[in-house]
Amino acid sequence: MAVPDPDALTSALSRILPAPIVVTDLQRVTGGASRETWLFTATHRDGSEGLVLRRDPGKNNSQTERATEYNLLAAAGDAGVAVPQVRMLLQPEDNLGDGFIMDRVDGETIARKILRDEEFAAARPLMAAQCGTILAAVHRIAIDATTGLRIEGPEKQIHQWRAALDGFGEPHAAFELGLRWMSERIPMAIGATAVVHGDFRNGNFIVGPDGIRAILDWELAHLGDPIEDLGWLCVRAWRFGNVDQPVGGFGSIPQLLDAYEAAGGRRPTDDELRFWIAMGTIKWGVICMSQAFTHLSGAVRSVELAAIGRRVAENEWDLLKILDGEW
Repeated sequence: MAVPDPDALTSALSRILPAPIVVTDLQRVTGGASRETWLFTATHRDGSEGLVLRRDPGKNNSQTERATEYNLLAAAGDAGVAVPQVRMLLQPEDNLGDGFIMDRVDGETIARKILRDEEFAAARPLMAAQCGTILAAVHRIAIDATTGLRIEGPEKQIHQWRAALDGFGEPHAAFELGLRWMSERIPMAIGATAVVHGDFRNGNFIVGPDGIRAILDWELAHLGDPIEDLGWLCVRAWRFGNVDQPVGGFGSIPQLLDAYEAAGGRRPTDDELRFWIAMGTIKWGVICMSQAFTHLSGAVRSVELAAIGRRVAENEWDLLKILDGEW
């Protein structure tokens, strides 16, 4: 999709901002191809505001559509979740595609910087507990305010990732073993149905020296077991080398769970958390395979995709350690 037309943005913004309006500093944030994120400044009669345009480059049935994401972010804000405030949902007559506009939140999203830079040294010890508090709020979001979300329980996900693995037509014994292990433990993994963020991890947080300021990337949100979010956050891949800090590379599991429980979340058993860490490890491993095949097939020739594909073996090793009780 082309660069958003500043004149079209100006016209759309006239519904929420006082004229005259001038749009400047339009730039795209690098990221996945499943959606576009554009930063810009809107100067109007009462001052200037940093805003963000989120829109779809096309249809993708595995993603939450922008209207659903807009409503979900509004409901999340109402539930006390740290999210950017949504401002307006685009209409067809805006000629800007399917999307919405939200406030810009200042801070860092690159996990490597968050985990290593001195600027965030004071934030890192706070973040595991902040994650627990935020996730408890996520899981309190009113389900009736989030129409359009899919239901994805553990059994459905096991089936989904087994089908995806089979589609590659090559053996991966560790993943097959993990899927069988999880199939035998589904009852212990079932919790209360709640809104699940689906990709709650370091890299999808906006972080400042004071810690987590906002949660981004809700396009994988669904209804399911809330413990899924806790497990995904603890997958080894999201520790970015800080393997002794199982929560996002910055904290401990007791810090996470104590804060989650204190904020009203149901504390999971070790078996439940282990189940969802295993699920997340398989999920990321199969996604790495998909990235590799995207490169190898010639659909997208990319050194980055090829490099991600080489991480399949890491996930297989991580999964075997989880099954052996080390997680």
